[in-house]
Amino acid sequence: MRLSAVIIARNEEANLPACLASLAGLADEIVVVDSESTDRTAAIARAAGARVATHRFDGFGAAKQRALDMATGTWALSIDADEVVTPALAAEIRAVVASPTEANGFELRRDVFFVGRRLRFGGMGNDWVLRLFRRSEARFSADRIHEHVEVRGRTARLRSTLEHHAYRTLTEHVEKMNRYTDMQAELKAKRGVRYRTWMWLRLPWEVLARLVLRLGVLDGTAGILFATMSAYSAWLRYAKTWRPPT
Repeated sequence: MRLSAVIIARNEEANLPACLASLAGLADEIVVVDSESTDRTAAIARAAGARVATHRFDGFGAAKQRALDMATGTWALSIDADEVVTPALAAEIRAVVASPTEANGFELRRDVFFVGRRLRFGGMGNDWVLRLFRRSEARFSADRIHEHVEVRGRTARLRSTLEHHAYRTLTEHVEKMNRYTDMQAELKAKRGVRYRTWMWLRLPWEVLARLVLRLGVLDGTAGILFATMSAYSAWLRYAKTWRPPT
């Protein structure tokens, strides 16, 4: 049975080569939906043999479903441009695709890397994502931001890990955080959410929860930076809904 790898990307020329390299010899086809990148993302994908379609970004759920609709494999692996399939995970995926199984989907444990350091604490050491599934039995939710794949029938878990190199530099983190919080604030404003003064309490609470309650401090400087910036992001999505009184 064939395996399709489906990817959505925008301005991912720094991350995409490692992702594509990890799929070599694993995926029978690679589909990339490029959200009008201004860098070499599309060219890199085509050079690796991927089928590339360009489409204006209209939400993560819609973009991922568009990529899935282009796929032809019996099985599909949804992977982000900043993720890498480890050799051990590739071997497990090959076994799933080649053998009969009652499960229609598989969760993968994801190792999160921040500025080159793997995060083991702060709530990041047990991150499971549903990414491998029978194409005919799955569909992405329509959520603009927090999309997820919906699989009919039984799901299971694989043992090996997917590497997520989420933020290679602090500058990259700040840029992505600003884009995501813009979208999140827009959605909250449409739902009638407005920033209230007491919401500043979210900042110290998030830092406390990530660093102390979830032991993020044990990840050292990387863990402290990640926890602090994540807390700021959680507050910023509300702060951006604030409008000065008229």
